Amino acid sequence: MSVKIRLKRMGMKKKPFYRVVVADSASPRDGRFIEEIGYYNPMTAPAEIKLDGERAKYWMQCGAQPTDTVRTLLKKTGVIEK
Repeated sequence: MSVKIRLKRMGMKKKPFYRVVVADSASPRDGRFIEEIGYYNPMTAPAEIKLDGERAKYWMQCGAQPTDTVRTLLKKTGVIEK
């Protein structure tokens, strides 16, 4: 089982809101997930990002691979170094 840290799309049409989740790579984008570790709202003036850095580090140590977008968010919040 390959585990990924990725975004789950929420919100209405043309007003996206994303949750950062840890999920099996075979599950659908908005489907089943293991744990929710934060959220990302790109619609606010400065984009709002809230992540649980401890849990993100834990899952990456367990072998979870962040997607490109989530890796960028982790760098912006300072969870991983640039």
